Amino acid sequence: MSETTAHAHIGGQQPQTGQQHPIRLYLFVWGLLFVLSALSYMVDYLGIQGYLRWTLILVFMMLKAGLIVAVFMHMAWERLALVYAILLPPLLVLVFVALMVSEADYTIFTRLAFFGAAP
Repeated sequence: MSETTAHAHIGGQQPQTGQQHPIRLYLFVWGLLFVLSALSYMVDYLGIQGYLRWTLILVFMMLKAGLIVAVFMHMAWERLALVYAILLPPLLVLVFVALMVSEADYTIFTRLAFFGAAP
């Protein structure tokens, strides 16, 4: 036991374990999530169409996901190696999925061009 921990036990205090974040931070993030959700619903309510609609919805979703991961999963306070170990594999999976989608589009285009029939 370290010297500071031993003194804490002698003085009747409990040793400090983990991190304690103020409840104000969590309430602020909940408020931001509520606002971002309201903005996302406003995109549909206002009738925005096309690429602007999907871009706005995806931006709001990514902002909400980032806030949730950073604050509620405590990634903002973790070591960089742990953050990479948790977040990097899903990001790589998304890159591979995007490559597969691209290849699938190329395959269907090639089949239509050479065989001429719809799948």
